Amino acid sequence: MSYWQGKIQIRGHQYSRFIGGPLDGITDSPFRQIVRKFSPENLQYTEMRHVASVAHPKGGQKALLFDQFERPISYQVAANELTYIASACEKILAAGVDAIDLNVGCPAKNVVRSGGGSSLMADPEKLKEILLEFRRCLPEVTFTVKIRAGYKERNAIEIAKLIQDCGVDALAIHPRLQTEMFLGQPDYNLASQVKAAVQIPVIFSGNVVNWKMAKMTYERTGVDGFLIGRGIWGRPWKLLELDQQSCGVDFV
Repeated sequence: MSYWQGKIQIRGHQYSRFIGGPLDGITDSPFRQIVRKFSPENLQYTEMRHVASVAHPKGGQKALLFDQFERPISYQVAANELTYIASACEKILAAGVDAIDLNVGCPAKNVVRSGGGSSLMADPEKLKEILLEFRRCLPEVTFTVKIRAGYKERNAIEIAKLIQDCGVDALAIHPRLQTEMFLGQPDYNLASQVKAAVQIPVIFSGNVVNWKMAKMTYERTGVDGFLIGRGIWGRPWKLLELDQQSCGVDFV
């Protein structure tokens, strides 16, 4: 079986190598339901929600509005301290999800100013505490993490090893610094080094908007899968298109 005919395996579960990524204000529940009509089995991420908002007695109900039809689904959260993690995990699991993902790659200024997102890559000790608390709260559930190349400096290899050591099941990397936001060329060499440094699955995020880019990215990095974010914007059929083209089938 070729790489493209195979699946990505995360904690014993198999998924298509093409995964629906999170886009704030875009990949909400209605959008994910449209995607699901084209792609019944591809894993999809929710939009990012802070654990404090999920844990809130009233606001948390709105943050957890999604349909079971959207599954398999990975609920993405942000965290900058331990306080709300246990309560948020309890509520998310009760709502019915297939995985929880911690965003340690968000470059947004309001997120990093609060000590969350990609700023956690500059504070490994704090990140370790947060990772271990999530793993404690999710002993039987898939737990993944999304990172960047680094915050101000590239340290993705060291952070990836830390993530693996904390028992995380898979990681996604967007190989740009926080300061680069979404500009410039992704650091494919760094993504390749991260893939070589860990044994858990590595998912690539960034600029994979078509089959040509997916093929080139795999050849340069050897990653296990692809998080399709901006490529799916306005194109809810994109995961199906990529699945078919990767198997040599023309998408119509």
